[in-house]
Amino acid sequence: MTIKEMNEAERPREKLLSRGAQALADGELLAILLRTGRRGEGVLELAQRLLSLTDGKLTGLFECDAAYLASLKGIGEPKAATLLAAFELGRRFMLEQNSVSEPVADSEQIYRLMLPRMKGLKREECWVMLLDRRNRIEKTRQITIGGRKGTIIDIPLIVKMALEEAASSIILIHNHPNGDPRPSSADIRETAAIRDACAACGIAFLDHIIVSDEHFYSFNEEKMF
Repeated sequence: MTIKEMNEAERPREKLLSRGAQALADGELLAILLRTGRRGEGVLELAQRLLSLTDGKLTGLFECDAAYLASLKGIGEPKAATLLAAFELGRRFMLEQNSVSEPVADSEQIYRLMLPRMKGLKREECWVMLLDRRNRIEKTRQITIGGRKGTIIDIPLIVKMALEEAASSIILIHNHPNGDPRPSSADIRETAAIRDACAACGIAFLDHIIVSDEHFYSFNEEKMF
């Protein structure tokens, strides 16, 4: 069924305006962004096909690059650009909402702060948070980008950055794309090495948090220090 054949009140755009965006399913919201379908495939069908490519998960779409989206039948560069712009606005909104000026309270707070950056990633990334004497986050910096199975944690770079920024303490964060946040033996070794390097330079190493889409692992909470 095409949009024109639908009852006007059930058309995605009209439905959004009358009931609010929360009343629409993911496919209907995507259809509004896509605007048109193609010959033999209405825009709602196109939106559902797009979702099916990532098993109905929006996180999969967030990770798609421009070239891949543009190569899909019925998408092309203009629609790919629209989708990627919408995804990025959503991500930035979450980061803005999650910004904090109060002292860090626990590891779950860090997980919630970092999830918009890391949710759905297919590669490992390593980030460091630099904190002041009151445990407030001064800066959050990306250290390295790796592959699906690992990334290098650059200990000298982390310590150098903390010293240059006069950070009193740091928190290390990296992700596991496989969905299991439990640390590997390499994670445990590198965490111990970072702890010792920070201690030698008078920097408090508060935690190493491993992030997955649904869970996290805190070395501090698990008493792995």
